[in-house]
Amino acid sequence: MSSPSPASASPAPKRNRLWPWIVGLALAAGGGYYAYRGGVPGEGGGGGKEAAGPRGGPGMRGERPVPVTLETLGTGELRVTVPALGNVVPRNLVTVRSRVDGPLLEVRFTEGQAVKAGDLIARIDPEPFKAALDQARGQLARDAALLKNAKLDLERYKGLLAQDSIAKQQVDTQDALVRQYQGTVQADEAAVKSAELQLSYTTIKAPISGRVGLRAVDPGNMVKASDAAGLVTIAQMTPITAVFAVPEERLPGIRKRLREGKGLKVEAWDREMKSRLAEGRLLAVDAQIDSATGTVKLKADFDNKDGSLFPNQFVNVRLLLDTLTDVVTVPTAAVQQGSKGNYVYRLGEEGKVSAVPVRLGPVDAGKAAVEEGLAVGDKVVVDGLDKLKDGAKVEPIDAGAVNAPGRERKRGGPGGRPAH
Repeated sequence: MSSPSPASASPAPKRNRLWPWIVGLALAAGGGYYAYRGGVPGEGGGGGKEAAGPRGGPGMRGERPVPVTLETLGTGELRVTVPALGNVVPRNLVTVRSRVDGPLLEVRFTEGQAVKAGDLIARIDPEPFKAALDQARGQLARDAALLKNAKLDLERYKGLLAQDSIAKQQVDTQDALVRQYQGTVQADEAAVKSAELQLSYTTIKAPISGRVGLRAVDPGNMVKASDAAGLVTIAQMTPITAVFAVPEERLPGIRKRLREGKGLKVEAWDREMKSRLAEGRLLAVDAQIDSATGTVKLKADFDNKDGSLFPNQFVNVRLLLDTLTDVVTVPTAAVQQGSKGNYVYRLGEEGKVSAVPVRLGPVDAGKAAVEEGLAVGDKVVVDGLDKLKDGAKVEPIDAGAVNAPGRERKRGGPGGRPAH
């Protein structure tokens, strides 16, 4: 067998000599990248204290302290209120209608203006009613004259009867005639009063003080007493009321306060609960509970001197039942809800927070009474809750600087390195 030639054996040793170089270049590239990413202290762009820790240590993004806003718990007063939804209702709402039929001559109000009781609202043509009054008065005068003459005849007949000159039957007949005319005169007098009343109805006046709405009839139209829409509506604005419903389980506490003679304050807030519109008092409680909804209707009274409440306006109502003093309160912004109930993140040792279950009492104006779980002096997280978990390390920041421009640059840019 012939031996292999040198030319055919040379490629294999050459490839073996290249492998150490390839492995060395790969290791060098990997080490340089690791140093650049901060894995080697003092090398690359990730050096310094943040880069000094092991993998997953403080130098990594996931372990950076979470910036949060804290609030220290204290004691104070807390109002016990019953929230409800209500509608503003005028204390008196009147539809002004004509009480007689006739052409509408004029309207003496401006739509939307405030009027007082007795102010002239409109006038109906009075001429037909004046004529009817004159006719009634003429009939009264005629029958009154007949009555007067009948009385004179009666007196004359009585004198003749005393002289035994006429029969007593004639005197009795004359006496009956006098009484007949007396009845006729009384009917005529009533007819005159009725005609005067009908004539007075042609002048339409405001029955109450309030604000007039939009008129339903224009001058020149024929109006009738049977018109359902009437001429205009008047709503009493001051004072004004609001009707709202509360759950039936609240009724015993409300009735107890009323029996004690303590008036209950009621506040009316706008739709967004940002502005208090008016403050009044509880006026009445309905006589029955609505079995369909399990609620009872209440009515509150407001002075409304500034006109902040308007008929049929939707309002958020707060009925003040009591005021608690010296109670520990927690901001409602700090309260979270979990599968086991309410909890808050409380600051503990080494700047770490823990999820603490709490039992809360009444809530009012962004504060809740703490019945169990927290104490005075505890610090709870009120902002930055979305990134927290039990045992997370936090970085307290000033509440006023949460949305301040440049706050991210102060804490450092992405990846834990200072932003340039």
